[in-house]
This record gives sequence, structure tokens and C-alpha cells, in this order.
Amino acid sequence: MTNYPDLSEYSLVLASSSPRRSELLSSVGLLFDVLPAEVDERLMPGEHPQVAAERLAEAKAHAIGRRVKQAVVLGADTVVAVADAAGSFQILGKPVDEEDARAMLRKLQGREHLVVTAFSVVCAAASFVLTRSHSARVWMRMLSEKDISAYTATGEPMDKAGAYAVQGIGRMLVLSIDGSYTGVMGLPLAEVVVELERLNLWRPEMLAKVRFAL
Repeated sequence: MTNYPDLSEYSLVLASSSPRRSELLSSVGLLFDVLPAEVDERLMPGEHPQVAAERLAEAKAHAIGRRVKQAVVLGADTVVAVADAAGSFQILGKPVDEEDARAMLRKLQGREHLVVTAFSVVCAAASFVLTRSHSARVWMRMLSEKDISAYTATGEPMDKAGAYAVQGIGRMLVLSIDGSYTGVMGLPLAEVVVELERLNLWRPEMLAKVRFAL
């Protein structure tokens, strides 16, 4: 069982340049700085998607945590994977070019795939590390070559794991999600808030700073 210290005296740092992760944290009233982490994101041979996501999320948090010891650092990583008939996973990273993006979308279309997003909370000053992950099953609709080419031409797939963004134009590709929608976006917000509240980094009164907009 995790021993949760009171980390309210420390500022929060997001170790990610992802606008969607920043938007999600801001949407619940959190104040934080952004310091993107640069780590080696190459996968280990045969690495399971959950293991990969948790390892990379923790690596990102530690990379920034070593620089800003008097802060709480939140790192995150999202992995998209498809399983073959034998149950082995192929992890789909960010496409290197448009043809790679089209190839990924061909693999995902008309079938189920797995999206794992892990997050890690690190505070060097308090010698605290916590890493969690959320897995979602996502079903994509059948796509024609015209669909794939038109979506790829928007440019949206080019910096997204699995070559699509469920919070953007790519939402039109997704039939259903079994799991956290925000997790598929890049951060399982409910789980993150639970852990930050236990650390006294998030409190319900923070919602007073949030303005709802249609």
C-alpha cells in the first residue's frame, strides 16, 4: 500500500509538451509549470505496452525531477498497440511520415486496439515515486483509402501515437471506447486527480477557479 505524504508545499511541474495534457490538468483548476522531458523512447524487445508506458512515464518524471528537486513532477506516456492472433502486441509509435501514418491507420481500422497511458509522480525532495497506468480498449470504424488519405492530409496524425487523435478530427474514426476517454487522449484524469488529492496537491475548492464554457 502506498504511503502518501503531504506534498502541498511543493509546486507541480508537468514533464510534457502535450497541449492536451496541459488542458486536462488546467480543467480541474491545477496550476503548474511545463518542462518537457527528453528521454530515449525506444522500446525494449518484446516489451508489453503497459510495461513500456509505465517505464517511459517514470523516466520522464525522473528526468525533470533531477533538475527541479523542490517540486512534484508529473510525467506521462501513451502507448497504442494491436494484438495478433497469438496475443502478442505490436506497439505503434508516432509515424515518421505520411505513408507510415497511413499504414498505421490501415492496421487499426475496423478492429479493436489497446491504448495504455501511464503517469508517474516524482518528488526528489520527499523521495517519493508513484506510477500508475490505465488501459482502454478502442474500436475504430472501417476506413476506405480515401478516408485514410483525407485524414492523413490534415496533418493531425503526424505527432500522435497510433496516428490519430481522439480529441481532434480523429474522433470521427472511433466507434467506441471501453475505458477512460481522457486516458486515450493522453492522461487518465480521474485517476490522476485521485492520486494528487491523496498527496494534497489537488483539492475540491480548486474547482472554484474553473469556468465552464459550452
